[in-house]
Formats: sequence, structure tokens, C-alpha cells
Amino acid sequence: MKIVLTGGGTGGHFYPIIAVVEGIHQIAKEDRILEPEIFYMGPTPYDSRALFDNNITFIKVSAGKIRRYFSILNFFDLFKTAWGIVEAMISLFNIYPDVVFSKGGYASFPIVFSARFLRIPVIIHESDSEPGRVNLWAGKFAKKIAVSYPEVAHFFPKDKVAHTGNPIRREISIPLSNGAHEFLKLDPNIPTILILGGSQGSQIINDTIIDALPQLLTSYQIIHQTGKNNFVEVRDTAQLVMKDSIYASRYKPFDHLNPLAMRMSAGVADIIISRAGSTIFEIAQWGVPSIIIPIPESISHDQIKNAFNYARSGACVVMEENNLSANVLISEINHLMKNPAIREKMKISAKKFAQPDASTKIARAILNIALSHES
Repeated sequence: MKIVLTGGGTGGHFYPIIAVVEGIHQIAKEDRILEPEIFYMGPTPYDSRALFDNNITFIKVSAGKIRRYFSILNFFDLFKTAWGIVEAMISLFNIYPDVVFSKGGYASFPIVFSARFLRIPVIIHESDSEPGRVNLWAGKFAKKIAVSYPEVAHFFPKDKVAHTGNPIRREISIPLSNGAHEFLKLDPNIPTILILGGSQGSQIINDTIIDALPQLLTSYQIIHQTGKNNFVEVRDTAQLVMKDSIYASRYKPFDHLNPLAMRMSAGVADIIISRAGSTIFEIAQWGVPSIIIPIPESISHDQIKNAFNYARSGACVVMEENNLSANVLISEINHLMKNPAIREKMKISAKKFAQPDASTKIARAILNIALSHES
């Protein structure tokens, strides 16, 4: 049995794929099925260690990005996509997998296009409240369609859609509080705020937090995932801003949180401030109240809808960028921290929103189609 995976080019696409592979390995072990050969196709391996640990073979396939704004790069990326189709066609023909699983995104197009041409079954998963262009097109011929938000189901044929939620890797799915304060050098008697700006970080969130630090640190301690490219600037600016403060040690910036640090941060966080990508599902599974700051619609068509769909569950507060300021953020944090009953309701709502078996459901569908195609 051979399975090809593809999608995205960001952590929000890549790591749910890893979660699905974990589910495939678990089901194969439980059902005593021969371990399938698994391949990941895309422009880059994204996380080579995760591929290696899960016995996934990387195959490079070029892909061009079509931006929603005018850019000369759109023209040149058409040639990348055309070349990617050639690469994908050759690779898929040589492997001839039993099924292709796609998370969507520009990087998946050459692979999904080639799979359709070669009549290889395709399963897709849509993470957002509104489908991306590749998934919207692929939904017309995909065998099965999994969605994270029920609101997106009407974009696809009803008989193919299943509301599964978003797959989450096992290594970060369960918060860890034992030893977390010592590991992160936090005071267990002070409330903790965790800030997640996505895999690339967020300049506007970083800037707002820096502006708010002098006031926030008088009452709270902060774990701040800044993004690798922003870390030095944020750390140095924070040190300058808090140079004479007795509370400076309460601020803990990180360029990236590895799985252990992420679990521990989630385990001690009283509130999480985050973007509205796939991290929403991790926050929901952790059961932590949150303030969600979506990327504006002019940049990302999906995060505004994701944020408000999550907010309707009662699990979070949404703060749009055009309303974001240090004073407004401080006010919202203080409001939540002074109202434990509200935070408790948000925790319950988050847990109800979460679907911890998403990776298993999708893995089972992939294996069922692969086995029927194989036979």
C-alpha cells in the first residue's frame, strides 16, 4: 500500500498531515495491516525531522504561489507550477499510490492535478471556514472531503463531506503542568498569558505586546512565541522597555516553542492570545480561554471567519487588528482575569468545540480507500 501526502507550505498545513500519519500508523498496528509506504510531496520538506520520525519519504515538487494582490511574482510562479505538474506527474506515475491525501494550498495543486489525470483517488481536508481555491476545485472530484468547521460543508457535495475537526499531533495534544513552572522559570503564584503568533510570528501582535509590557507585567507573567525572524528584535526591544523594571524577569520570549515547551506553556496558561489559523484547534483541545486576533481579510480570506466561528462557540473573544492597541488588549485581559466564571465557561466551550479524534477519522478514511484501490 502506498500513500502520498501533500499540502500548503506552512505549519498549519504540514503538522495536521503529521497527525494523520500518526493515526495511520496506529490503525495499521491495531488492525495488523502491513505498514504503508508514505510519501510527502511539496516544494520543501518543511520539517525534515518530523518526516524522518514518521517514516515519510520526501519528494520535491515545485509549486508557484498565486497571490491575492498584484505582484510580478505571480507571472513567474506560473512557470513554477507548470514545472511542478511535470515533476508530480512523473513521481506519481513511478510510485502509483493507492490514494493521495491533500491539505490544500498552492503547494498541493501540481500533485492533486496529476492525481486526477492519473485517476488516483484523492481525499482532501479543509482547515478553514471558507475553502481555498485548490480545495474548492479538488472537492469536485475528491472521493472524501473532511472539514474542520461545519460552516464550510455547503461548499462541497453533501454526500462526500464529513465534519472531523482539525488533526492535532499527539506530542502537543495534552497540556502538561507538572514541572512546567520550573522548566519555563515561572512563578506558580502569578497568572500566565501565552502569546502565539503563528509559525512566522506576527509583527503587529509583537509590537502591541511590547507596548503593553510595562502594565501587563505588574500583574501577569508572559510566555511570548515571537517567530524566529522577529525574536532578536522583540527580545532586545523588551529589554530596553523593561530596563529599570523590577518585573522584567516575568517576560519570557521564545523564537519557537518545541513540543515539550508548547505542552508546558499550554498547561500553565490562564489565557492564550493567538492568530486564527489551525492553532485554534490546539487551543480548543487544551481547553484554555483565548483572545483571537485574526489576520485581516485583505491578507488572509479565512482567518476572520475562523475567529468568529470559534467565538460563536463561546470559547474566545475576537479582537480585530483595526481595533488592536495596547490599552484595548490590556483592558480585555484584565476583564477576563477578574472574571473566573467567564473563563470557566470559555474552558467548557473550548472542550466542546474540540474534536480530539480528527486524525483517527481521517486516517481511517485514507486507509479504507487505499485498501479498496489496492485490491
